[in-house]
Parts: sequence; structure tokens; C-alpha cells
Amino acid sequence: MNRMQEKYTNEVVPALRKAFDLKNIMQVPRITKVVVNIGMGEAMDNPKAMEAAVADLTTVTGQKPVMTKARKSIANFKLREGRLIGTKVTLRGDRMWAFLDRLLSTALPRVRDFRGVSANAFDGRGNYTLGLRDQLIFPEIEYDKIDKLRGMEVTIVTTAKDDDQARVMLQLLGMPFSKKEA
Repeated sequence: MNRMQEKYTNEVVPALRKAFDLKNIMQVPRITKVVVNIGMGEAMDNPKAMEAAVADLTTVTGQKPVMTKARKSIANFKLREGRLIGTKVTLRGDRMWAFLDRLLSTALPRVRDFRGVSANAFDGRGNYTLGLRDQLIFPEIEYDKIDKLRGMEVTIVTTAKDDDQARVMLQLLGMPFSKKEA
């Protein structure tokens, strides 16, 4: 069992049951999946950029990503329906816990001038989305091998009923929310 998963089972679940007065253990919020996404507007002009983004995402997550296509045509962006515009990975189970552990303990502390992540990035249903400016914060990525800095979004999907339950759960797991917004 992963270190982060053990922390969730042994520390977070009892704390959440006590904090929200949950009688049944199945009412305790859980993390169901983590989705890591890279949007690639430049992929229309440069098909090699998509290959580099796929390689970076595979290195960071340990799983092969899926290419995402445009659902609609948008003339202002010179975008046609069905064109490749991004790549994403959905992590569940052990890979999800391993990625969260690396994100919270290794990657986020490497962000320059880090003062915490926004506590207001919840969607109203208990899911949290974190935007990262570049892929270099992950130690698996070698600086010399990248062609361009690419941002990515990490979405943590939970079974929490509201944002407060999800916020408390993520805080107990070690998510470094910034003090000024919380």
C-alpha cells in the first residue's frame, strides 16, 4: 500500500468521520480519480509538439495518455472539429495514490516562490483543479530533454458532497493551501 493511501486510511478517514459526524464509513469522502491534462493549441501548427507532450505526460504519470480531439469547430481559433488539441491521463488506484504522493511531497515544493495553492479552485461538487505552469517541477523530467515549457491541469475528483468536505480531506492529506485565501 502506498504511503499516501496509508495516511488516508489511518489518519484522514477517522478525522473526517469525527469532523463531519459521519456514522457510516461509506459516507466518508474518497478520491476516485486524478485526471492530468495538457491542452495543446500549438498542435495544429506543429504535430511534433504533441509527441513531446505525450512523452512528458507518460514520464510524469507512468501511464500512456489519450489524445483529445476538438468537439466543435471555432473559426476564431482556426480550429476544426476532430483535430487533435490535447492529451490527458486518468489515474486510478495505486498509480493515482503514487502520483498524488509525488505531487504533494516532491513537485509542489519545487515551485519557485511557492506560497501555497488556491483554496478557491473547487467546482461546487467537491472536485479540485490545480493548474501548473510547467512540467519541470516533476523530478522525472530532465531539463535538457524538453523542447518547450508546457502547463498542465491536475483535477482531483472526489466523492465529497460539497467543497468543504473536499477541502478538509485534501488539507488532511497535505495539500498546501495558501493562508490568505483560506
